[in-house]
Amino acid sequence: MGGMRRTWLKLVLGAFTISILPRRLQAAARHVLCIQPLGSDLPAEDVALVKTALETMIGLEVRILPRADLPAAAFYPPRRRYRADKLLDFLDTRLPPDGARILGLTGVDISTTKGKVFDWGLLGLGRINGASSVISEFRCRMKSSGPTQSRQRLAKVAVHETGHTLGLEHCPNVGCLMEDAAGRVATCDREYDFCGRCRKLLAAAGRPLPTAPRIPWPRP
Repeated sequence: MGGMRRTWLKLVLGAFTISILPRRLQAAARHVLCIQPLGSDLPAEDVALVKTALETMIGLEVRILPRADLPAAAFYPPRRRYRADKLLDFLDTRLPPDGARILGLTGVDISTTKGKVFDWGLLGLGRINGASSVISEFRCRMKSSGPTQSRQRLAKVAVHETGHTLGLEHCPNVGCLMEDAAGRVATCDREYDFCGRCRKLLAAAGRPLPTAPRIPWPRP
C-alpha cells in the first residue's frame, strides 16, 4: 500500500512539474530579445552599443543571433533597397522558441509605405505590440559627424522600435526616445531618455522600465 502511495505521489509531482515548467520558460522568455544581423557585417562597436542600449534602457536580456542573408523577397529593385514590412515578416520566422522579440539589424537602406508615399525611406520599423522590428544604419550615417554619432543614433532607433513592440506609439514630448523622427535623422540627436508619460504607460501595461538606467549616450 505504501509503495502504491509513493508511486502515485511521484506521478502527481511529475505531472505538476511538467505543467509549471513551460510557464517558467515562458516567463523568462518574455524578457529575451534576439538581435538578428542581416546582410553584411556591421561594425562590432555598433552591434555592442545596440545591445547595451536595449539592456540598460529597457531592461531586456539580449542575445545576438548568427548573421543571416537579407531575403531576396524583400528587395525593391526600382530604388535598390529593402522593404521593411517584408523584413518583419522574415524576422517573425527567425524568432527562436525561447525568445520574446527579435530586432533585425542591417546596414542597407530600408523603406515602407507611408500615407500616399509608396516607398518611404526610414530609420526603422517596429510592430506595435508585435514580436519583430528592424533598424538600418544607412540613414543614421547621413550628415553625421562620424562613426560615434551614427552609432548612437542607431542605438536610439533600436530602443525606439523596441518600444513600439512593447506597445508604445509615437510620443509628442520633445527629447523622448519615442518621439517621431518625422523623416529627419537629426531628431535622434536631441533624444535622450523615455519621458515620464511613456514610463507610466509601460508601467500600467505591466512592463516597467529601469528606474535609473546608465544612459549610454551623452545628454544633448
